[in-house]
Amino acid sequence: MVLLKKINIFAVYSKMMRHTFLLLFTLFYSFFFTQNRTVDSLRLLNYEELKNKFNTYDETDKKLEAKTISKYYLAKAKKEKNILEIAEGYNLIHFNEDFPRALQYIDSLAAITKGVEGDLYPARTYIIKGNLFYKYDNLKAALDHYILGLEYAKKQKNLKQIAYANMNIAYLNSYMGKNAEAAKTFRYYLYHSGNITDEYQHDQMRVSLIYCYLKINKIDSANFLIQEGLHSPFVNKNKYNKSQYLYLLGQFNLKVKNYKAAITDLSEAYHYFSSINDNNQNYVLYSLGKCYDALKDREKAVQYFTKIDSHIKKTNITFPELREVYTYLIDHYKENDDKEKQLYYIERFLKVDKKLDAQFEYLSTELPKKYDTPNLLQEKENIIKDLKNRKRILYASISILVIILVLILFLYYKAKKTAVQHRKIAQELIHGIEKRNFESPDLKKEISVPQISEQVEIENKAIKTVPEDVSLFILKELETFENKQLFLKNGITLASLAKNIKTNTTYLSEVINTHKGKNFTSYLNDLRIDYALKRLVKDKKFRSYKLPAIADELGYNNVQAFSMAFKKNTGTTPSIYIKEIENSMTA
Repeated sequence: MVLLKKINIFAVYSKMMRHTFLLLFTLFYSFFFTQNRTVDSLRLLNYEELKNKFNTYDETDKKLEAKTISKYYLAKAKKEKNILEIAEGYNLIHFNEDFPRALQYIDSLAAITKGVEGDLYPARTYIIKGNLFYKYDNLKAALDHYILGLEYAKKQKNLKQIAYANMNIAYLNSYMGKNAEAAKTFRYYLYHSGNITDEYQHDQMRVSLIYCYLKINKIDSANFLIQEGLHSPFVNKNKYNKSQYLYLLGQFNLKVKNYKAAITDLSEAYHYFSSINDNNQNYVLYSLGKCYDALKDREKAVQYFTKIDSHIKKTNITFPELREVYTYLIDHYKENDDKEKQLYYIERFLKVDKKLDAQFEYLSTELPKKYDTPNLLQEKENIIKDLKNRKRILYASISILVIILVLILFLYYKAKKTAVQHRKIAQELIHGIEKRNFESPDLKKEISVPQISEQVEIENKAIKTVPEDVSLFILKELETFENKQLFLKNGITLASLAKNIKTNTTYLSEVINTHKGKNFTSYLNDLRIDYALKRLVKDKKFRSYKLPAIADELGYNNVQAFSMAFKKNTGTTPSIYIKEIENSMTA
């Protein structure tokens, strides 16, 4: 019976082993099949698409898929011997590894980019390594690497890497409690980054600025940005980002003492962060503990603060508010006369406090020396350069103003001189017309007017013979044309005049050239201007007309044609001539 019992036990055990083997085989096959299917789908994507897919998975609970993508990315880059993409592959892989392995991948990144031309490395390597040290709470090493990254980025004039270094150093300032100073950096890159930051970085600037605003009690500004983030399509398509804003909304409600709403938001954020074991869960637990303490529920507060301690023991990643957490727990157990737990939390406090002190001491000394002082020196140099540029601009502006002033004075002097000449010419014309009117009051007689010397255009240099009787006929018709002041009609041309006096344009032109000593256009303008000069002196009403009306009366199509003809003929302008007539009348 005993033997049978043993056989039965063995049979049961064998059956259990078979079930276990089948289960393991099924799981392995399922995993292997899923992995192959994932890799097959990745082959269709380029590097940029792979990176976007990685970022989507890396910020969610699909860390395994993110790891698969990063490994495929590196394998693809190595196969194609693309050095920059191999470096990016090492960068992607390190995100999902523990500290020692992550550091090895970054060192591989540094090795492969050594000697690579361009402005990206080694600045980027130092910043990535600084982020790794920051993630694992080695803030001393983080600062040192950010400073090195910033120095190389400035040498290489890479604005994007300069921005990333400045932003990461701002995180350290915020950690130190210098939230007003950190807010300046985050605000600048949030609103003035242009193409320097991608969508993710831009969103993180907003998250960081909200955090700083809450710390320095800019509550309304913080709430505005929280609502902006919560309504952003980018935030809503990613659980991690959405949970960040829920945490910040909970912080806001805690600030305004809306504790129940704060607990709702914070609990939702905690549910997600704890599911992916993200360090943000500790910050959420701290805020939840504060809410319950404000509601006088000390047991709940202690429960959340105790959870924080258990996490810190595992990760050894600290944050400044831990001092408040441990003092709260010490006081609680002191009130409950629990010496054992009181002693435990005192020891935990001393250990954490020592680390925080070391971090703060180093950062408070090195941040001003390595970052603030160089920044101030750079700012000083920028101010000096700006002042020098302003002086140059000022001197250049003064020089230009002096040149303009000299030019204006020259033009003014020239204009005055020209005006005097024009007045003198106008006075001589008026005097000449008055003298001739006195000697021969018949306005119809042609008078000689002082002319500006001009080159007389001869339309036909070759002498053409016009029959004498035709010539006499044309001259008689021209006399009628002048005496009856037909030249005042608008639209007169050589052709129209030739038609009116029943001759051809060739004969008419030759007669005017030969007997009048000028071409047809000059002949017509001389008649009109001569008429205008005499009539303006005699006719006060005509003088009161506007220039366009006078031009129309004289047969010109527009005032510009009249003014040009008048000045060419007399050497002065119609306006000055009329003004001088008025002056002579009142004198």
